Amino acid sequence: MITNALRRPSTFGLPLALALTLCTSCSRAPSFEILGSFFPAWLVCLALGLVLTTAGHWILSRVHVVLAVPILTYPSLTALFTFALWLSFFR
Repeated sequence: MITNALRRPSTFGLPLALALTLCTSCSRAPSFEILGSFFPAWLVCLALGLVLTTAGHWILSRVHVVLAVPILTYPSLTALFTFALWLSFFR
């Protein structure tokens, strides 16, 4: 008697898995047309994130907030703004 552990896998599973990987593809990446050239949306979100980080640095310096580790704070702030913009515009 053959138990379930000794059974060979069915030959139907592998072609089905391959067919499903071909069916699930990425949709077209969102892009903007700026002056006749298409830019990826993440690049625009990154540029806006850098601008917002610069504005945040200006505000923090005007209020005289001293950061303990600015080399970690500003890249993290840039990433936060970039991801928040991406989620709010391209969710």
